[in-house]
Amino acid sequence: MTARDDRPEGRPAPGRRPAPAAVLTGVGGWVPDQVVTNSDLCRRLDTSDEWIRSRTGIASRHMVTPGMATSDLAVEAGARALKSADVSQVDAVVLATTTPDRPCPATAPDVAARLGLTGVAAFDVSAVCSGFLYALATAQGLIAAGATRRALVIGADAFTTIVDQDDRGTAVIFADGAGAVVLTAGDPEQPGAIGPVVLGSDGSGRELIEVPGGGSLERSARREPDPSARYFRMQGREIFRQAVQRMSEVSREAVAANGWRLDDLDRVIAHQANSRILQAVGDELGLPAERQLSNIDHVGNTGAASIPLLLAESAENGSLAAGHRVLLTAFGGGLAWGATTLVWPELRGR
Repeated sequence: MTARDDRPEGRPAPGRRPAPAAVLTGVGGWVPDQVVTNSDLCRRLDTSDEWIRSRTGIASRHMVTPGMATSDLAVEAGARALKSADVSQVDAVVLATTTPDRPCPATAPDVAARLGLTGVAAFDVSAVCSGFLYALATAQGLIAAGATRRALVIGADAFTTIVDQDDRGTAVIFADGAGAVVLTAGDPEQPGAIGPVVLGSDGSGRELIEVPGGGSLERSARREPDPSARYFRMQGREIFRQAVQRMSEVSREAVAANGWRLDDLDRVIAHQANSRILQAVGDELGLPAERQLSNIDHVGNTGAASIPLLLAESAENGSLAAGHRVLLTAFGGGLAWGATTLVWPELRGR
């Protein structure tokens, strides 16, 4: 029989220190130099600039060059985040990606080593376009448990490497890039502290967003692989419905979990899926357009890199300022979704 605990919910036991919060202390982003415009795509696809812009909001995107991998993107973004935080060492590297350099081993240890972080914990997280929020929650848990004092969380995808470049439905949307943040153990009340992270999934929708080939399911069948199964597929109409519903729901949950109201939000950083989804989520939440930040017009949909890349760009151009109350929200394959909140901090190294 256990003794009854009459402490208010969430209050630590007498004499026990509260768990440290994960505080954002640095941010960085990077995209490859190669720019692909809508006009470039129109030369080889049955499409037009107007068609692409009206359906996606994208005018240009960045692509890796031959021989460039996800690790290259992650290293560049990670180095910028470390510089922003004015630190050279962390205890863990958590990399969110759908496009690891190879199936085995994970890409994060290579990224850590190239950043001079040999010996630290390093691993990959796979949750497609929600991956960064899953990685953020994982690092937050490591810090709360006392296993880590400082973590580098990266979202990086070379998504164009798994997209059929002759498929108009996907080739015009997806792009490559990386973004990263440094999380440091701190006080829950200080600016930059990551609020409750609300996550969810529904595996019954796994075939709505998928790369069907290359895994154990295909390999164990012992049949000739279907070349088209190597490429990313999605069912656009149903994905639109699911994305708007899930991101709206999880955003409300995350805002409420932090004791805020939607009206309290100054900025929304949503996964940059396409402009129509972003507008629909904003309308569903009743948020004015000026509070919804976006960079999809010039970077496209960069998968797990989407949110941290937009954070880095918005901090750089002043769209995000110290004191802004910020919502992060995403939806992706799995199906998987997530959201969290924070008050944007003053970053020392910028």
